[in-house]
Amino acid sequence: MIITRTPFRISFFGGGTDYPAWYQEHGGVVLATSIDKYCHISCRYLPPFFEHKHRIVYSLIENVRSVEEIKHPAVRAVLAWAGCDDRGLEIHHDGDLPARSGLGSSSSFTVGLIHAIAALRGKYISKDELAAQAIHMEQQVIKEHVGSQDQISAAFGGFNRIDFKRNDTFQVSPIILTKDRVQEFQSHLMLCFTGFSRIASEVAKSKIENFKSRRTELSRMKEMVDEAIQILQSPRAPIEEVGRLLHQSWICKRSLSGKVSTPEIDHLYEEAMRVGAVGGKLLGAGGGGFLLLFVKPELQSKVHERLKHLVHVPFRFENSGSRVVLYQPHGLS
Repeated sequence: MIITRTPFRISFFGGGTDYPAWYQEHGGVVLATSIDKYCHISCRYLPPFFEHKHRIVYSLIENVRSVEEIKHPAVRAVLAWAGCDDRGLEIHHDGDLPARSGLGSSSSFTVGLIHAIAALRGKYISKDELAAQAIHMEQQVIKEHVGSQDQISAAFGGFNRIDFKRNDTFQVSPIILTKDRVQEFQSHLMLCFTGFSRIASEVAKSKIENFKSRRTELSRMKEMVDEAIQILQSPRAPIEEVGRLLHQSWICKRSLSGKVSTPEIDHLYEEAMRVGAVGGKLLGAGGGGFLLLFVKPELQSKVHERLKHLVHVPFRFENSGSRVVLYQPHGLS
């Protein structure tokens, strides 16, 4: 039995510039962190006593005789890539937060599954290779309209600046802050589930189609990464400046596509701003999922009360990235 634990992520600035359609021409950069909410994947060789060869358990249960029969696109793609039809597998997925919610859950799943399959076969896989394989799997094999930041945050973990080069390579640079500054930043963040789920790739497709007419907005969103890092690393800059920058970023992000926000989400955001939020954004591609708000700690109770019909999720930054948390690879063959 192998169990991997892979974090979800929160992206603060630069989202949109991590799509190949943008960074292959202009370069891209994001500021993002992994958080202490996880995707757990357990994987073992299935004993040969059943009619089915593979058993996949997620929101559905699939019992199949071959990899080609698997309906889950990421599982089917990863097992085919890994050549896993020689022995039967049982795979279970458990997530701390719902899918399709803007926290990179699908990429965390892909990263965690690749990591688990490699470990089951006794192979070490580096964070670089893990991220690159997941990006390839989602963009080239499954053909999803996804960016490249989620897979990297899930594999590496931590609070990072991630640069995307025109030649399809990437560079991960940890953000160096004092412990007090990190705690101050975290204490101003609130995470609320809007209750709306969406297919991220559909929203992303509409944004990609608009890239050529939104160069000004995307270039500005890219610039905000450096501005945010400068604010965070300055001992004199008020932390609220990050919140105001988040608000500017949200205005730019909304302009990328009519599918990024909805009247209901706009209303939630406006209500939060009315009672104390300085800024915020909808996480992920848009259209639903989690709303990140930047609020002074002393005003958070007011925001909580105003948005009391939403699920509020406490969280902390994490630094581990995808990990093998149980390694017992030798099962019944």
